[in-house]
Amino acid sequence: MKDVLLSVGIDVGTTTTQVVFSNITIEDMSNGLTVPRIEIVGKDIIYRSEIRFTPLTSPTTIDAAALHDMVALEYRLAGVDPHSVRTGAVVITGETARKENADEVVRYLSHLAGDFVVATAGPSLESVLAGRGAGADVYSREHATTVANYDIGGGTSNFVLFDRGDPVATGCLDVGGRLIRVDRSRLTIEYIAPKLAQLCSSIGVDVRVGETADVAKLRRVAAAQCEILEMSLGLTPKSAIYASMLTEPDHDIVLPRPIEHLTLSGGVADCALTPNPDPFAYGDLGVLLGEAIRNSTALARLPRLPARETIRATVVGAGTHITRLSGSTIEYDAALLPIRDVPALKLTDVEEHTPQAMTAAIRERLDWFQTDGASPVAIAFAGPRSPSFSLVESMAQAVASGLEAVTAKGVPTIIVTEHDLAKVLGQSIRARSLAKHGLICIDGIAVQGGDYVDIGAPAAGGAVVPVVVKTLVFH
Repeated sequence: MKDVLLSVGIDVGTTTTQVVFSNITIEDMSNGLTVPRIEIVGKDIIYRSEIRFTPLTSPTTIDAAALHDMVALEYRLAGVDPHSVRTGAVVITGETARKENADEVVRYLSHLAGDFVVATAGPSLESVLAGRGAGADVYSREHATTVANYDIGGGTSNFVLFDRGDPVATGCLDVGGRLIRVDRSRLTIEYIAPKLAQLCSSIGVDVRVGETADVAKLRRVAAAQCEILEMSLGLTPKSAIYASMLTEPDHDIVLPRPIEHLTLSGGVADCALTPNPDPFAYGDLGVLLGEAIRNSTALARLPRLPARETIRATVVGAGTHITRLSGSTIEYDAALLPIRDVPALKLTDVEEHTPQAMTAAIRERLDWFQTDGASPVAIAFAGPRSPSFSLVESMAQAVASGLEAVTAKGVPTIIVTEHDLAKVLGQSIRARSLAKHGLICIDGIAVQGGDYVDIGAPAAGGAVVPVVVKTLVFH
């Protein structure tokens, strides 16, 4: 049994906006004598949009109407009906995620893009998507090695390290080609990002809006940005300014494994690969930053691999790599699906150790997620690998008891477990009439506290549901 999910990836970046449509093929890989084992067996890109500049009405505001029209045009050019899209992602990346109306724009686009397209933003997720779009994960898995990918765009540089195909470290720096913008007609500086102004000051370079763009001075600024990248990879000692260049101040790049290979993606990666005689070809520092990366002796110490995608890495990752499949032994009410933006209340190992601890933890932490007491929350935990039936029954009662305050207000019961027990757990809840307002109980999905979960309409004859785990974070 095969099923094809039409997926969309929309990347609203600091400099450019792109759209990709893909067909994701899923198939039952069981032998027919066991429970279904549904896997993703194919990811085929069927349409790539033009690379268009992200429209802004001011340095701090996205032109939502123009952006909507731009994306709608790509749907028409691709011949895609928004209601035929079954999964995918809208991602707002880099400096664009700092704009005053970033969250509004994501919601705006998510309504255009079908019944189940997630609205997501967050440096860690962006890093993983770009790395997968660049193919770093595949090489890492196939060669049993570590591969780091740096996606260097207009506003930020997103880092991910894959170890045997799994992401083991992420990070993000405020390093990018668009942090200083140049008016090409007059060759004057028209914008300097606050973080880059700090970096300029730290190296003794005076750069001001309105002055002539001095190539020699801006080359020093680009070199300083490249040095921040080198520091983050452990190639050179970290300077005093380094910490201030972290996108998330409490999330430095920590390397649990040595980097054995490096790939580069993003628009600046293209500038690093292909010299351009015009230093301000794109009206920013992109060409000069690419030049600094190309000439870096420190970065040259890491064996370089070609990326499958460069400027399109994030959008390809969003369109083809964000969807996961639940386990195939699950219990759910189809009328509740699709459902989006459900916060995950993740239980710790200690909290799920006993039914009493589960109930207490859920009751105590529900206030973190509830504003009106009538919004769904996904109770997430690993679960035992081989539970007895009596344990499953006690867990069912524990979760239901913990959720009483919200289910009494008409909210469905949503449970996400990592290990294979959703079917029996869900049936136990139903048998006890503990989910009067509907039930979604799925497994095979690991989440972290602070994540949000989107669960799509059933696929493969109802055997599985597509799931996206995301982080909604705007800088």
